[in-house]
Amino acid sequence: MEVGTPDLKSLVLENARRSKSLFADPSARESARKKVKLTDDALEPQREKNALSLRLHAEYQYVRELPPALAQKQASAMSARKKGKRPAANEPSAAPEDQKTQKLIEGIAQSSSPSINSLPSNSSALVHLQRPPAAAAGAGAGSNTTTSQSLSVARAQATHQAKPDWHPPWKLMRVISGHLGWVRALAVEPHNQWFASGAGDRTIKIWDLATGNLRLTLTGHISTVRGLAVSPRHPYLFSCGEDKMVKCWDLETNKVIRHYHGHLSGVYTLSLHPTLDVLVTGGRDGVARVWDMRTRSNIHVLSGHKGTVADLKCQEADPQVITASLDSTVRLWDLAAGKTMGVLTHHKKGVRALALHPSEFTFATGSTGSIKQWKCPEGAFMGNFEGHNAIINSLAVNEDVLFSGGDNGSMSFWDWKTGHRFQALDSIAQPGSLDAEAGIMSSTFDRTGLRLIVGEADKTIKIWKQDEKATPETHPLEWKPTLGRQKY
Repeated sequence: MEVGTPDLKSLVLENARRSKSLFADPSARESARKKVKLTDDALEPQREKNALSLRLHAEYQYVRELPPALAQKQASAMSARKKGKRPAANEPSAAPEDQKTQKLIEGIAQSSSPSINSLPSNSSALVHLQRPPAAAAGAGAGSNTTTSQSLSVARAQATHQAKPDWHPPWKLMRVISGHLGWVRALAVEPHNQWFASGAGDRTIKIWDLATGNLRLTLTGHISTVRGLAVSPRHPYLFSCGEDKMVKCWDLETNKVIRHYHGHLSGVYTLSLHPTLDVLVTGGRDGVARVWDMRTRSNIHVLSGHKGTVADLKCQEADPQVITASLDSTVRLWDLAAGKTMGVLTHHKKGVRALALHPSEFTFATGSTGSIKQWKCPEGAFMGNFEGHNAIINSLAVNEDVLFSGGDNGSMSFWDWKTGHRFQALDSIAQPGSLDAEAGIMSSTFDRTGLRLIVGEADKTIKIWKQDEKATPETHPLEWKPTLGRQKY
């Protein structure tokens, strides 16, 4: 050590003195020092207590007392719960450090009195740390019991997690080749006989669902086809693409019978209303347009998003239109008024995917590394599907399984009720493709929910099904409850 350099202990003490001169009342400190007349070493425990009191005052001043509503709720929970058991005799005691801290805190609470002159050193700050009347009434042994019971109630609530159902793993059933570009759109017809696919080669292809054979190729778009929908009540197929076009195809003549003009840029998604003759489209101009299917008139322009509308869905009940955008928000729309019912701002990055549950009044949204579950009609947050760390391009859901597909080819299968991921795997790019082309671009379940159709960046369509030979014994459920709190 160099000559004249102070040692670490004296530096720490000097620092503590400066802090106290900033936060504590100097007159009270000097009077206390004159009364006590202790050396620096003898004052060390007192300094530690005072430092702790300052931290308690700074951090917990405004949260010492629960709001009345929460306090009443906690009191009712306490009365309903059985009395906590006393610790067993052979139970290990707390660590010495914990005991020391506990004593310091207890000392602070005991020395908290209105008389500043009776406080040592800088403890004038402790005047503000007195217990409020409600808390002081239950001080002593009773308060310790109440605290332990409240902690046990909170812990019990945190540990109560529903066990997920067992699901057989999904395996690859068929690979269909034929497109010359990324497969960006998929739609299954209502009778589950065939499905349509749209791709970057500007074509729409109709495939037999049972055999995977090509039935028909429709040409007419002059850029990538991004959205497809088959009408359940008419022999119509609707398509949209990056060429700003929205087309209605008559499947009896296989020709375009209507165009819907109005979008100012590429159209990325479309959806048919289940009961009304209404078509809703969204795209890069940041609006969703509502069209009358027959007259081609633009009924509403649903504006409010500040970025590309990446996905949208229609349903019978309010909100009848839900849109997801790259501005990282999800909007719920009142279709009759053409106005926003609510905005969901939980996602931190652009929301690229949206999936409605076929029977429940719920839906899921996906953005980079984040999948969230919501309840209609108000868009109440239900939970997270945690673990898929990729750009989520596509979501699909059947009665009890959610599928998520990533931009890097990663695939995850989730239990819809609990959010447990029971299977995670990576798609393998076809021979002759680049590894970078292993990306999931679109996905949908068939009408039965037993087949999953996935469109990929390697220009193929892959069909997945559940492993019929799998049992809970051969593929046991890997699940453990966690103590993690709910994240928004």
